[in-house]
Amino acid sequence: MTGGSHGIGLAIAMALAEEGCNVAICARNQERISLAIKEIKAVSEPQVETIGISADVLKLGDIEKVMKTITDRWDTLHILVNNVGGGGRWGTDSVEDTAEQVWIDVYNKNAMAAVRFTRLVIPFMRKQKWGRVVTIASIYGREGGGRPWFNMSKSAEISLMKTLAMNTSLVRDGITFNTVAPGNIMIPDTGWEREMKEDLEGFKRKVDLMPLGRLGTPQEVANMVVFLCSEKASLVNGACIAVDGGESHSF
Repeated sequence: MTGGSHGIGLAIAMALAEEGCNVAICARNQERISLAIKEIKAVSEPQVETIGISADVLKLGDIEKVMKTITDRWDTLHILVNNVGGGGRWGTDSVEDTAEQVWIDVYNKNAMAAVRFTRLVIPFMRKQKWGRVVTIASIYGREGGGRPWFNMSKSAEISLMKTLAMNTSLVRDGITFNTVAPGNIMIPDTGWEREMKEDLEGFKRKVDLMPLGRLGTPQEVANMVVFLCSEKASLVNGACIAVDGGESHSF
């Protein structure tokens, strides 16, 4: 689980642990990792193992460290959730005034991190003839809206999963590749919570325009990921599933 110390990533890690999966998470902040491990252990059976690894996914060496730590401990890996990302609020509304480095950093944090982790897990999944790769993108990877550097990176993630899902040499080795595209999710200490605190009435007006009249929760995204990682989703391959309460405009 990349980016597994809070928000959607932590919710997914906890949900998989509840199902009996050993769980490894990585994130940059060691303090957050330690707190997340405690939360995961609180909802899982004693036999479930957890690993927390401090890593910056913008660095290939750190990604390789994460994989080595996991495979040294468990010899293999069955599920990869590419969750780390972000950048939807980076830069400014002015495209020409937003530095090129923002485009590069957002793309690397989202798409290239997914590419690097996915490439490293495939040999283990091939060997055991089973694997699940789920990438957390966004509804803004499926349609217009939002800031272009974010949309571009999320579209690339969706494209990566779909293209790999059509590679017969991979999927006939028992590996599936899918994308989950959340809509607006309330995550502590992120943009929506800050907006709510700064302008409650404005926040309420925006939320009231959403079909369900509320934001989603990390747990609702996690439920979909758990399904995709299960045997019940054996025919789901190459899908991009919106978890957005009907918010997006695309079919």
